Amino acid sequence: MNIRDLEYLVALSEHKHFRKAAEACFVSQPTLSGQIRKLEEELGVALLERTSRKVLFTDAGLALVAQAQKVLLEVKVLTELASEQGGSMSGPLHIGFIPTVGPYLLPHIIPKIKASFPELELFLHEAQTHQLVQQLEDGKLDCIILAAVKESEPFIELPLYHEPMVLAVPEDHPWSQRQSLPMEELHGHTLLMLGDGHCLRDQAMGFCFAAGAQEDGSFKATSLETLRNMVAAGSGITLMPKLATPKEQRRDGVCYIAAEDPVPSRLITLAYRPGSPLKGRYEKLAALIQGHLEAQLPA
Repeated sequence: MNIRDLEYLVALSEHKHFRKAAEACFVSQPTLSGQIRKLEEELGVALLERTSRKVLFTDAGLALVAQAQKVLLEVKVLTELASEQGGSMSGPLHIGFIPTVGPYLLPHIIPKIKASFPELELFLHEAQTHQLVQQLEDGKLDCIILAAVKESEPFIELPLYHEPMVLAVPEDHPWSQRQSLPMEELHGHTLLMLGDGHCLRDQAMGFCFAAGAQEDGSFKATSLETLRNMVAAGSGITLMPKLATPKEQRRDGVCYIAAEDPVPSRLITLAYRPGSPLKGRYEKLAALIQGHLEAQLPA
């Protein structure tokens, strides 16, 4: 039995498909299948039910998967310890981002990170909050950058920046000439929102409901760019995070208006596992991002 065998087993439990698990492990399907069978022979127990077309684990298989996940996480800690000894700002770093942060934050920080820490090997992963939290917990990601939510509370969170939300309206909207708008003026209006699974949806809805506004239930967007295009088409208004808006107040059929009294905002943090040996690495990374974003966002 070796670490690679455990990785094959865990991958198979996640993908429930031999070919997909093999692709995730960068090996051929016969190689993965053969190693799983050798593992069964070594342990003397059946880990899979091979009479079904689906990949089904036996009770023993499920128990071994759970233990293998713990072993692989401890191997991850050992790797982090070695990396810390070799230099906190060198080696691979797997960072997760939520979709409403990654595309708009990365252009600001990636050149800065590469210039400041040239020995870091960055691997970037985008997923929704619940997926990132699970991947961080499982040791698949080193840290994640997301809006602070209840699901991220078990981790150590380093504040990066407070990001205000801006009201986006069509260019022919009655508010399009306004520079700012008190939130109370949204009372009785409906706003376009992201679909379920996006933490920004819940945060924006909280501010809208407090102002007496409602969600447009006829449409739920899959991305901020879809929301932007819907606004440009005159289908409604919405709240967008500041980094996702252009420097110009008007562009491509959309006008961006500062919302105030109160300013709707969200806290973006860098989260990592408690007890990680790479605490110093994350603190340096957070400090760099925080310092760079101070010039991009209003106080």
